[in-house]
Amino acid sequence: MRQATVARNYAEALLALGAKADNREGFGAMIRDVAHAMEQDETLHRFLESPRVSAEDKNKVLGKAFSDRVPRLFLRFLYTLVRNRRQMLIPAIASEYNTLLDEAEGRVHADVTVASPMSDDDVKRLGAKLSSVLGKTVVPHVTVNPAIVGGVVVKIGDTVMDGSVQRRIDRLAQAMREARSEARGAAGRSPAVV
Repeated sequence: MRQATVARNYAEALLALGAKADNREGFGAMIRDVAHAMEQDETLHRFLESPRVSAEDKNKVLGKAFSDRVPRLFLRFLYTLVRNRRQMLIPAIASEYNTLLDEAEGRVHADVTVASPMSDDDVKRLGAKLSSVLGKTVVPHVTVNPAIVGGVVVKIGDTVMDGSVQRRIDRLAQAMREARSEARGAAGRSPAVV
């Protein structure tokens, strides 16, 4: 079974546990924190990865580290990952979990490009406007690119909505080239005989 499929299966199981505990958001934050720790702490990464350390010893360390910080249900999930030798998939599971949670919550993420920085209130208004247009909760992730001159470019998944001034200028320039080309073609033709 491919790693992505395995990670998604575990993420689905974790989402079900989060729903059972009535804490889907919290379980998402916890798996992201563990994934982040694995990516940032080389010692932890090597410890979890090492075939020389038994699953039992890994689980003892995880129990000491997390037993008073996470719900028992979540800790048992981590134990299961270690027993099944899937602990190195935690970052992928965290990513899949976020995707599944967004789907369950009717939430989409939008990459928004603007020409100049936006205030927090402007970002909230933009998110609300996009949410009303799409019928889903839109979480905007704003980047600034002065090259678009003005307006906004919104990318959600494979869909791009380009309302930038630069695109309008490009379309105008293209229309002018086409009109010029048409005028040259018409000037070179002889009048039709009636």
